Amino acid sequence: MPTRVHEFAWPDRVVVGTIGLPGARTFYLQVRAGTQIVSIALEKQQSALLAEKIDEILDQLITVEGNPFSVPTSTPIELVDNDQLEAVQEQFRTGAISLGWDPTTAQIVVEAYPITDVDADDNDVSRDEDDAHAPEMLLVRMPVGTARAFAKRTREIVGAGRPTCPLCGYPIDADGHICTLPEA
Repeated sequence: MPTRVHEFAWPDRVVVGTIGLPGARTFYLQVRAGTQIVSIALEKQQSALLAEKIDEILDQLITVEGNPFSVPTSTPIELVDNDQLEAVQEQFRTGAISLGWDPTTAQIVVEAYPITDVDADDNDVSRDEDDAHAPEMLLVRMPVGTARAFAKRTREIVGAGRPTCPLCGYPIDADGHICTLPEA
């Protein structure tokens, strides 16, 4: 069965955002081109790692003789996007993510694949249900400036969560934390 690809070659918008309160937030990678919009859920750690790796790729490209791809060292102000997510309809929950560089278009390439459940009963699915269970993926190509802005915003979104305990390094909940609770 062919994979359904949600492809965005030159997106109008590509952001990570959240829904919910710190400690119970759901992270989404949302991409829009014209009226086409796709939102996929991902983990906080996936979001943080994606931003980190995009910055690493861009920082390496800057060191190429003469910076032929015009990679910005910081986020271009005109590309800053602090708006909320648009209407979210989760397409899938992300399992694997791959990241690459396309020198022919000077774009960062992100591929996201859903979490898959390997289940012997999947072979019993009728033909009518096959389309609903067709494999899918998200393919996003971002110009270097957009990628730099994406990474910056994603780091800010990830950092806006619960504060980290200075003793154990785990998040501190609003109602207290085992390391900082008063002794009884």
